[in-house]
Amino acid sequence: MSEVDAVTPGDRAGLEARVVVRRGGFVLDASLHARGGEVVALMGPSGAGKSTLLGVLAGLTAFDEGEVRLDGRTLDDGPRRRTAPSERGVVLLGQDPRLFPHLTALENVAFGLRVRGATRAAAADGAAEWLRRVGLQDHGRRRPARLSGGQQQRVALARALATAPAAILLDEPLTSLDTETAADVRALLHRQLAATRTTALVATHDAVDAVALASHLVVLEDGRVTQSGPVRDVLASPATRFAAAVAGLNRVVGRRDAAAWRAGGLVLAASTLQTAGDAAAVFRPGDVRILGRAPSGPGEWEARIVRLEQTPAGVRFRTADPDVAVDLPASHAAGLEPGATLALAVDPAVVRFVAV
Repeated sequence: MSEVDAVTPGDRAGLEARVVVRRGGFVLDASLHARGGEVVALMGPSGAGKSTLLGVLAGLTAFDEGEVRLDGRTLDDGPRRRTAPSERGVVLLGQDPRLFPHLTALENVAFGLRVRGATRAAAADGAAEWLRRVGLQDHGRRRPARLSGGQQQRVALARALATAPAAILLDEPLTSLDTETAADVRALLHRQLAATRTTALVATHDAVDAVALASHLVVLEDGRVTQSGPVRDVLASPATRFAAAVAGLNRVVGRRDAAAWRAGGLVLAASTLQTAGDAAAVFRPGDVRILGRAPSGPGEWEARIVRLEQTPAGVRFRTADPDVAVDLPASHAAGLEPGATLALAVDPAVVRFVAV
């Protein structure tokens, strides 16, 4: 099995899982370990198995082989033993806050405490305190229909953390929010997860979530863990094309021979590589520039544009043979179109090589 090992020290055993799920032609085969109080980000393309893995951990999805343990307790042991979702000490929070529409914000938060056995008065007091912690102390009497999307997610987070779960699973919780609201809720998540030392697994498509919330990053592709480690390390040295895209980097696989490293028309000196064979060149799309002349030296090549994409800072175009992303200010992209051929260059000094 693939293994995810998040190694930041914690006071509790944390969350451990080794699971195999077979669904038709798809197989999820992965292991995970998050120490107590640690936040681990889980990233992967759509269909990689992220939600399936969270469903297994929450007790909502059956699995074929393996084991799930939380703080030293065995929750599931394949088909032999299965702990009900309500008895696991695990909360799953997704894009939909799933608030009760007929209850106020205060009553929604208090509901979780009442289920855990708190008296009506204690639940109300606890709910009021958590609404204060998420910045909604003046919204307790409002029902969800009178709250914005960001406010509803704050209430859902308060309801989840108020019950002091052993672990919280966050499945793309910020995707449906606008950029500014998502940033506010992200900052709130960071503060409250740190303050409560809640073990958390955050499934996301956004590298900002990983950087802002997590100490470790796990990349899941096609049901397998393809890379894991400290967030900074994974983003600095992506092991796959998907991880490179998340990090905002080009990762171009080529081959080194006795003379140089080559990928399509791109040729670079590769003195840092010890042996011949496959290696990936890693560099930023912003490091590539358009030449006003024909290519003539190392790091210069001719490429055909295959598509254009808008970015917050301008325009990105991708080329074929090799597949390279190039970032330009919008003002410099006039006249570019798919099918056009350009002479490009990247300074060999900014290129790093990583093993494939």
